[in-house]
Amino acid sequence: MKFPIFQIVDENGRLVNERYSSQMTKELAKQFYYHMVRIRQFDRKAVSLQRQGRLGTYAPFAGQEASQVGSALALEKDDWIFPTYRDHGAALTFGAGMARTYLYWNGRVEGCVPEEGKKIFPPAVPIATQIPHAAGAAIAEKWKGTSNAVIAYFGDGATSEGDFHEGLNFASVFKAPVLFFNQNNGFAISVPVKKQMNSKTIAQKSVAYDIPGIRVDGNDIFAVYFQTKAWLDRARSGEGPALIEAVTWRAGAHTTADDPGKYRDQPESEAIGKRRDPILRVERFMKLNGFWDEDWAKSVTEEATNEVEQAVKEMENFPKPNVHDLFDHVFDQPTWNIANQKAQYLQFIGEGV
Repeated sequence: MKFPIFQIVDENGRLVNERYSSQMTKELAKQFYYHMVRIRQFDRKAVSLQRQGRLGTYAPFAGQEASQVGSALALEKDDWIFPTYRDHGAALTFGAGMARTYLYWNGRVEGCVPEEGKKIFPPAVPIATQIPHAAGAAIAEKWKGTSNAVIAYFGDGATSEGDFHEGLNFASVFKAPVLFFNQNNGFAISVPVKKQMNSKTIAQKSVAYDIPGIRVDGNDIFAVYFQTKAWLDRARSGEGPALIEAVTWRAGAHTTADDPGKYRDQPESEAIGKRRDPILRVERFMKLNGFWDEDWAKSVTEEATNEVEQAVKEMENFPKPNVHDLFDHVFDQPTWNIANQKAQYLQFIGEGV
């Protein structure tokens, strides 16, 4: 009860928090809808490409669009994001290139390179390792005297890692302008939240570090956006970090290499995902408020589909990978053992050193 879930629009599209009524404009709703449809089309295509053998193992984010779009749109252009392997929706919304993002999922080093001028950390696959990095980047921005802030994304499983606690402690001590954004989607791969922690919420973990902890409905993009923006502004003002727990749902598998039916009732999970669908919620809100335009909605889907298809063409027409990338980017100066590995491999394939 000390950490209630903050909500502005309920599952039926009804406004339940009048405080924000004047800010719930048609333009804002359309912006939210556009970005969520865009990343959902990207996500669906990625799963399809993986099943066809045209993309590597992929981590889908279906059902978490509101958490990712709402938080990313609250950022300023010179801010930082530190994503996990499931936050490419947030990265795309913040300005990551779509073709490069597909390249990442094909194992290409080029997929880790952000667009010019964008501060997007390479997606962190090891759990929680990006959290101390985010805290460090935030304190560096503070020492440089900028007004730039940082978002660190992570899942519920990351809160069981030491890096989570170290990052929050460091940020708290130095009042770093960083927002720790947790997407609690119910499962750390196959382990449900109730089996990996005794805490009733993730937000309450903020108490140990004397920083604010907030729970939001992670499928209510309005709640996510306004709360993220407010706490980022607080961080910029010098008041330090906060922890947001966005309560959402992972409707599908952990990755395309996972079978969620082995550890949960998948038809029930999909029913929950459909009921909580963040895109349908915005659509219902727009219809209730006279903002909905069927032709416009179709054009949004068509535009997103065309962008996705063009990005796939660009990804598949990209020059073949350079085998040297396997060895040349591990350290600034190659160590003797990596140099030996490279020489042996090049000799094996007949390329020479």
